[in-house]
This record gives sequence, structure tokens and C-alpha cells, in this order.
Amino acid sequence: MSFEKIAVLGLGKVGRLAATLLHEGGFEVIGVDAQLPLSDVPFKCRTGDISDPQVIGELLSNVEAVLSCLPYHLNIELARGAHLAGIHYFDLTEDVPTTNFIIELSKTARGLMAPQCGLAPGFVGIVGASLANGFDRCRSIRMRVGALPQHPTGLLGYAFNWSPEGVVNEYLNDCEVIEGGVRKLVSPMEWHETVYVGGVKLEAFTTSGGLGTMCDTMLGKIDNLDYKTMRYPGHMELMNFFFHELLMRDKRKLAGEILTNAKPPVEDDVVYVHVAAEGTENGGLRRKEFVRAYYPIEIAGARRTAIAWTTSASVVAVIEMVRDGLLPATGFLHQEHIPLEMFLKTPTGSLFKAGATTAPRVYSDAQKDAVAL
Repeated sequence: MSFEKIAVLGLGKVGRLAATLLHEGGFEVIGVDAQLPLSDVPFKCRTGDISDPQVIGELLSNVEAVLSCLPYHLNIELARGAHLAGIHYFDLTEDVPTTNFIIELSKTARGLMAPQCGLAPGFVGIVGASLANGFDRCRSIRMRVGALPQHPTGLLGYAFNWSPEGVVNEYLNDCEVIEGGVRKLVSPMEWHETVYVGGVKLEAFTTSGGLGTMCDTMLGKIDNLDYKTMRYPGHMELMNFFFHELLMRDKRKLAGEILTNAKPPVEDDVVYVHVAAEGTENGGLRRKEFVRAYYPIEIAGARRTAIAWTTSASVVAVIEMVRDGLLPATGFLHQEHIPLEMFLKTPTGSLFKAGATTAPRVYSDAQKDAVAL
């Protein structure tokens, strides 16, 4: 079913940009947060306690879809409210228990339940499945993503441009993989490897949630499947020291506060994506890769960080496809079932073509006009 009215909950950088892209895409948007944005936005806004079920119920009764850009621990109640209201639900979560709860809700949903619509999980799974579909038989999919400062300082080489709560969750929760055809849980911040993107040396290690539902989809069809986070070399060892030797794993909220205080967000960031699949094609063994570096670009008259626009564009492209009848209108949406070419043809998904480069991009005024929506 086509729809126009959508609520966006959580108006941080990602939420504001997603709401702006939806507004420019023809949706009637209402943005909701505990505080109104300090800067002007082109869509309607209201304040509200988004942890209050009564507030959520009243809000969802007046829209046809909701996008959560909230911390993952608030998504279960919001998904429950969307299910009760019979509307579409979208979020960016990497939290596996939250997604499992939504899968159960989707069995009786009158709208579409679509969690994990961000960068990873989300876009990276769309890419991984697309590469795998090009083989007669795929034996492995390796997916790596890193959201990093362009100009790192200090031993950690990091800046918290993403939710510290989400990062801590990814670093400490067990990770799903398929290894040797067997579905397993492995520890986070292990399976260390070296990866190069455009000549930049990076390290990669296991983190939780990046595969989304791909283990369910690919079990029995593939021998090996895993997801890792990419960082500058040395990061993993220091984070293992911080969480395990200093026992900060037992104080997740405090850990996030310490790390954010030490490594606040930066404007000059970069998102690295490295996805590789191997398999047989026409009787021969082949390897296919999707390797990109995404930098800040100008969208809707403002410069947007790489992590903000890649995450926002991922979910908005999916919402556009659902609105246009290109994806199911009910049940549960697996990100890996979304065709990559269809995704890239959407007005917002096309940003992944315009914003991809292997070196920092400097835009002329004409180029800015071409990229901006």
C-alpha cells in the first residue's frame, strides 16, 4: 500500500537528515524528539516523551509509517506500538534481540516490519547478497564496514560519530557467523585481519549485529559468512584492554561516556565498505568485490558527514521502495532480499553512486548542485 505520512523519532544528525530526505521525497513528515532541533528544518516537529506508551500511541494513530532513529533499547516498545496501530515500521538497529522480537511481531503485522535498514546491517547486506547472487554457487561472503575519522589522532584512531551505546553493544555482544556450513556464535573483537581500502591500511575484527538476518537466509546455501568492523591498526587491542582487563564490560553506560568524552565526533569522517564474495561461475572459481570509500557530501544545502548520509540514505531508499510498491507491504523485510540495482535507482539510493570515491572529494559549485537533492 502506498503511504505519505511518516513520523521520524529521534532528531540527531541521522534522524534530521532522514526526515529531510523523506520530506524532499514527497512524504508528509513529523519529526519527534525530547527537544526541538536548534537549526531550521523543512518538516514539522513536535516534542514528546518517546518512552511514554501513551505519547507513542497518540502519535502513531495519525501516521502511516514510523522510522526510529532512537537508541536500540527504545525500539521494542515503538515496534509494538506500530504493530498495534497497523502501520509500517522501520529502524536502524544492530541489536539482535530487538530484531528477533520484531520478527515475531511481523507474523501478525498489518504493515511492514523493517528493522536493520541502516548501513550495517542494511546496505552492506544488500551488497553482499547481490555479489553472492552472481555465482552459480557461492562459498563465502565477507563483509567489512568502518566509520572513521579521516585524520585520526591518538592510539585509538577513532571518533564517536555513531551512537556510543550502539558501538559498545557491537563490541561486547556475541557475533553470529556461518563457518564451514555451521551457524555459530563467536566472541566480538576477535578474528583479527588486515584490510586495505584505496591503499589505506585497516584492521578488521568481529562485532555484533552487522549481518542482520543473513545467517537465517544463507544457512545451507553458503559455507562461510561473517561481518567485521574496520578500524585503524591498534584499535582492537586497546578496546579489548579497556573492556576486559579494566572490566568496563560490566559498566556499559559509563564506558560509552568515557569513550565519547575522549573521542568526540568529527566533521571530516569517512565510511569504508569492503564486501567480497567467492564462488563458482561457469565452472571456475571467482572472487567479486565491492570496495568503496564514502566521504562527506552536500545534501539539501548543507554538508553532511559520511556516516550521517550513508545511514540516512540507506533507510530512506528502502522507505521509497516500499512507498512505490517495489517491496512487500506486510510481514518482515530481510535487507538481503532487496535488489541492489533497484536500491541504487531510487532518488536517495543514487547518492551511493554520487558519493563514492577512493580519495577525499572536493566539490565545485556545479558538482554540489548535481549531488544535492
